[in-house]
Amino acid sequence: MAEKSNSGIGVLGVLQIVFIVLKLLNLISWNWLVVFIPLWISLAFFVLAMIFLLICEVIDGRKRCKK
Repeated sequence: MAEKSNSGIGVLGVLQIVFIVLKLLNLISWNWLVVFIPLWISLAFFVLAMIFLLICEVIDGRKRCKK
């Protein structure tokens, strides 16, 4: 049985590439900060996930200390 691999670029990655290409070809006149919005979205998801994991670790650590 073959294993499935989920190592694709993703929707935000494709959108980021499209925005950069459009900007470099001067087909859009957006500011570079706007062009990189998909990157900011990915970064925000990562930061939120790290905060969530940190909170879970702190809560789990407190439970272990009480025992």
